[in-house]
Amino acid sequence: MDHRLLEIIACPVCHGKFSYDKENLELICKFDRLAFPVRDGIPVLLENEARALPTEESR
Repeated sequence: MDHRLLEIIACPVCHGKFSYDKENLELICKFDRLAFPVRDGIPVLLENEARALPTEESR
């Protein structure tokens, strides 16, 4: 994931910043507890494609 891209994209739900999970190739919104997939290096920022994070995983 390009760090410059990570700096300019925002969560489509709350417009907050993402953190990047290299292991699962996901963008994590800690506020909404959502994980958005990154497929072939392209973030999929559709709310219906995100998975909900359990409380302990979003910390």
